[in-house]
Amino acid sequence: MRTLKSDFILLFVATIWGLAFVAQRMGMDHVGPYTFNGIRFALGAFSLLPLIIITKKGGGKKTEKIEDDLCKNALSKRALKKDRADNYDNIKSNLKGGIFAGIALFAGASLQQVGLVYTTAGKAGFITGLYVVIVPLMGLLWKDKTSAGTWIGAILATIGLYLLSVTESMTISYGDLLELAGAFCFAVHVHLVGKLGTRMDTLTLSFIQSMVCSALSILAALIVETITFEGIKMAALPILYGGFFSVGIAYSLQIYGQKTSHPAHASILLSLESVIAAIGGWIILGEILSGRSLLGCVVMMTGMLMSQLYPYIVPKLSNSTIKCENN
Repeated sequence: MRTLKSDFILLFVATIWGLAFVAQRMGMDHVGPYTFNGIRFALGAFSLLPLIIITKKGGGKKTEKIEDDLCKNALSKRALKKDRADNYDNIKSNLKGGIFAGIALFAGASLQQVGLVYTTAGKAGFITGLYVVIVPLMGLLWKDKTSAGTWIGAILATIGLYLLSVTESMTISYGDLLELAGAFCFAVHVHLVGKLGTRMDTLTLSFIQSMVCSALSILAALIVETITFEGIKMAALPILYGGFFSVGIAYSLQIYGQKTSHPAHASILLSLESVIAAIGGWIILGEILSGRSLLGCVVMMTGMLMSQLYPYIVPKLSNSTIKCENN
């Protein structure tokens, strides 16, 4: 029952993220892409503050107790000074890591948001989802091991992308190209977060990177867009959805859901984000995909799932074969 509950939570997360593509497209009827992202990520960051405060309360009490114990010690001043210096270095390291992650997030989110001006929510969802295939391939640069499933997934995803985005005259739309570039930036972001996550608190990292992404987006908006209060007011609902639901609520539920969910279940359920984006685009925005595009979506989805589920499928097949041979 606990696993089933986690699976439902992750399905809910995928639904929120899938429909976020629809909200992002709707919001840009009234504001520019950088304005939308600037406000959205600021709201997302502030929605994480209650969680950060709750998590830090226990740690704060522990730190106070350590400091009280140190003060009672003969070497208290020296030890306390070293402890505070370590904390200062830790804060500097966290800020530095959060800034780098925020820059990568800004690049990916900006390309995705600008791309949505020129392409559909459904296509954007599937092309962005390619980052799950790009991440392990990019890991080859750091000499990470890659399974056969990743290569099969990459080939299928490439075929799917061709069917979805490349026309018969061998051209690709500007929006789809931006979404593909955004997927690469998101893959870089995943690698950065993977490295930083081992030495940084997850919520703190998320807060810092969201604030950096928000600041850079607002700066870009001030340079290239016209920001109006009326436009922000008209786009309020999509912005609130993209901020509080997509960043704050969905992120928190993902952490909770993945604690007790099987990794294979989590991979499948979170990948459904792309499918939900296409369904949401069809129902809410009236976007229609051609037969060729739909086939591309199916092939891409197969490739994404293959790259994630191969480690769980192959051992089971091998074990079944050994059992049959023994019998």
